[in-house]
Amino acid sequence: MLANALIIIACVAGATAFLFLVSRTSTAPSRKESNDFTGAVVAVIGTTYAVILAFTLAGVWTMFQQAQANEEQEANALANVFRIASQLKDPNAMAIQELCVRYADNALQREWPAMEKQQMPPEGEDIINQLWTLAGESQAHAQPDAIAAYQLMEELRLLTQHRRIRIMDSREGLPGIFWAVLVAGGIITVASSCFFGVPNFRFHLLQVIVLSFLIALVLVAISDIDQPYQGELTVAPQGFRFAARTLHNLPSP
Repeated sequence: MLANALIIIACVAGATAFLFLVSRTSTAPSRKESNDFTGAVVAVIGTTYAVILAFTLAGVWTMFQQAQANEEQEANALANVFRIASQLKDPNAMAIQELCVRYADNALQREWPAMEKQQMPPEGEDIINQLWTLAGESQAHAQPDAIAAYQLMEELRLLTQHRRIRIMDSREGLPGIFWAVLVAGGIITVASSCFFGVPNFRFHLLQVIVLSFLIALVLVAISDIDQPYQGELTVAPQGFRFAARTLHNLPSP
């Protein structure tokens, strides 16, 4: 949070300094003569940038919510694999349940801290491979438990799918060209507002401060939620915490 506050303060200070520079190089009455032209240009720039900013913020927030939902679905699939395994009359059932417990513990204790550094330990993938091996063996000779074995394979497929999505989400973010457009657009928009000829300098200063503060605040928000597993605001493993309590036979909080 401190880093975000410093970024916002630096942006506002930069905009204020530019306004003082413009005021020193040209007087307000001389700039007022071109207010009509400046206003038309700023209107086009501001509208275009507002649309880009709004769509980007909405897009990254939607992706963040999808990452949160995906984490919960992965945890639900893991709990379902554990429960279905308990219905199998198969020697592999106990081993499958033990692997489910290891998977949840590994996700909470190792994978979540590692994803903050855009890394992924290999243990989770090894557990998934072992689960597929045991589930395949169970399905091969599960005549009385054919339905349960099929459900087990389906939930395991969902678990694997949601895990892959989580790994991709932990490595993805806005491309550099998008950030270049956002930053350059913000600078151009704020700079353009400084060229208005406003007789009351304090009023003009207040407008520039508010505009630069708002743009910097939105950019910081986009940066925080751009990568769901890194930064100030991250996807919490609430689903896995609940699943781990279920798998360990602990009461819900």
